[in-house]
Amino acid sequence: MNRQLTRILCALVILSFGINYAIAVADENIDLSLEAKSALLLDYDSGEIIYEKNINEKLAMASITKIMTILLALEAIDNNLLAEDDKVHVSAYSQSMGGSTAFLEEGEIFPVSTILKAIIVASANDASVAIAEKISGSHEAFVQKMNTRAKELGMMDTNFTNCTGLPDENHYSTAKDIAIMSRELLNKPLFFKWSSIWLDEMREGATMLKNTNNLVRFYDGCDGVKTGFTQDAMHCISASAERDGFRLISIILAAPTSKIRFAEASKLLDFGFANFESITLFKKDQLIEESKDIPVRKGKEDSINGIAQEKLSFLAKRELPKDYEFEWNIPDYIDAPIEKGEVIGTVRVKQQNKMIGELNIVSDKSVEVANIFDLFNKILDNWLRK
Repeated sequence: MNRQLTRILCALVILSFGINYAIAVADENIDLSLEAKSALLLDYDSGEIIYEKNINEKLAMASITKIMTILLALEAIDNNLLAEDDKVHVSAYSQSMGGSTAFLEEGEIFPVSTILKAIIVASANDASVAIAEKISGSHEAFVQKMNTRAKELGMMDTNFTNCTGLPDENHYSTAKDIAIMSRELLNKPLFFKWSSIWLDEMREGATMLKNTNNLVRFYDGCDGVKTGFTQDAMHCISASAERDGFRLISIILAAPTSKIRFAEASKLLDFGFANFESITLFKKDQLIEESKDIPVRKGKEDSINGIAQEKLSFLAKRELPKDYEFEWNIPDYIDAPIEKGEVIGTVRVKQQNKMIGELNIVSDKSVEVANIFDLFNKILDNWLRK
């Protein structure tokens, strides 16, 4: 591909909507007077931290652990290694779990979907171990997979020793790492099949499941993610809510009471929704007008269009200025061959000379190198049009 001729188009654009690179609230010395030992508020789309308190402190996380358990199960379904109607056999070990359970008994058989519902809604420890054994053959092997996945996600201050969150001095995480895995879980559409259920049942009504996350019922827009409690972890929650396409993730660790946990998670969400908004500049696969009809040399087709490789969103403070610079790096032409999805240019977004985001522009189709007959037909077509 010939990239020697590129054009840089820099234009200051005053948009009808605001966008601003997230400024950490902690830098502005805003004190929300939280009693929880650790807290974090995250914009889901951009991954920007809005508020933080001791977010790198390693703490026990109780059943917040199950976010990773659920994530691995949903990834197994995505990869066709597991299906919702697959059968899960309850082992003696899974039945032996204490804490919150779905009262599973050794020898019982449930579909994966029912087991996941028990974990997501009722935070069932026995169901967590049952799905772990189904996926990896043993609880120990599954825990290894949890730690491997954590490192892949960049969760460098987390260590899992079990899939439930039951107490262990070597089982810990941080608010920052929990936000990372919560955000990854929220990328899974199937999660929402169960996450906002308030009351449901198992065994044809013989066992009732109540959501441990009260915010699902009492906070506008809340549809997840996970609560946790043990004596050492105290009261924890990773809560997510969405309003008008703007999703926030609120993390509370080591709150003194359950009431305070829910109140402070709500307080963070209220603060975020009141002061920020999420702005989407480009949607995935959106046609980029500045890269429309780029000429293709030596190809079977004469031109291609550039489209957005992924969604480009920003966290915007509602009261800040709305001026942005777009710096386009787009070739004047491209030589065949070209693969669909191949990066052909970029756009960088700046505000007040600060780069706040970059997006790859990719080809909307593949173009093969033209052979002699293709070239002859092009010449003939051009001649006939004259």
